[in-house]
Order: sequence, then C-alpha cells, then structure tokens
Amino acid sequence: MLTLRAASTDDLAALATLHAVVHDAHARHRPDLFAGEPSPDALEALLTTRLSEPDVTFLLAETPDGEALGYAMARVVRREESTLFRPETFLSLQQIAVAPGASRGGVGSALLEGVRALGRAAGCRRLVTDVWDFNEGARSFYRACGFRPLNSKLEQEL
Repeated sequence: MLTLRAASTDDLAALATLHAVVHDAHARHRPDLFAGEPSPDALEALLTTRLSEPDVTFLLAETPDGEALGYAMARVVRREESTLFRPETFLSLQQIAVAPGASRGGVGSALLEGVRALGRAAGCRRLVTDVWDFNEGARSFYRACGFRPLNSKLEQEL
C-alpha cells in the first residue's frame, strides 16, 4: 500500500536522495546545462526554500513503514489578465522523482493523481509540465497519462 502526504523539512534527506535520481539523469544527458552532483548543503538549502514557498507543494509517496518511494513538486501559477493573455490559474508539475526500485510500480501514477487533486482543490483549470527531449521514459509516461504537446522549445548551437 502506498500513501501520499505533503512533505516537510523533516523529509529533506528523502527528498534529496530522490532528487539525485532525476538530477543525475539530466546531468548525464546534458552536462552542458546541468551541474554535477550538488553539494548536500546547497541542495538542502534549495529544497528548504522550495518547501517554504506558499504556492509549492511536495507530495511524498511512501510505504506503510515510511520508506520514501517518490515525490512530486507542483506549483500553483496565477496569471493576471494582460493585453495578450486571459487570466488563469493552473498547476505546473515541476518534477516527479521515483526511486529506481519502485519505477513502473504505480508510484508515478499515484503521484500524478495526487497532483491533479491538488490542482482541482486550488481551482486550477489545467495541469502543465515539461519534459526533456532525451527523456523518452518520461515522455511515454506523460502521453500514457493523457498529456498532449502544448509547445516545443528548440535550440541551436552557435
């Protein structure tokens, strides 16, 4: 059985361990953009800052005995009306991290459903996320969960 709960600063060690799974993959595929392994103190400070932001929620997925299997970080975004855009409140899924031994076991799907519930409770109309082109596993996961492309970011070396 898997439970989801809001993470707190008491969970920094678990969040840092899970974060390493995602960061290592990014740094491995794009070392030109992602720094190597962050120092534990710097990562703890970053996570502490994110946990304190009022529009950010970390959901932690854990076993009944408290083993952390994954987390999702989501941010409620409130956009004001402008000349070009309508006002909108939406949920931005900024990261899902799942422990390697728990992947393909429903942890990511449970976290995603928890994030959707957060968005509905916050009055969000939609959920958005982004995924790196090299991350075919994540792209496949999101497609299977009903996500569709919104836009594409392109790059070119100069």
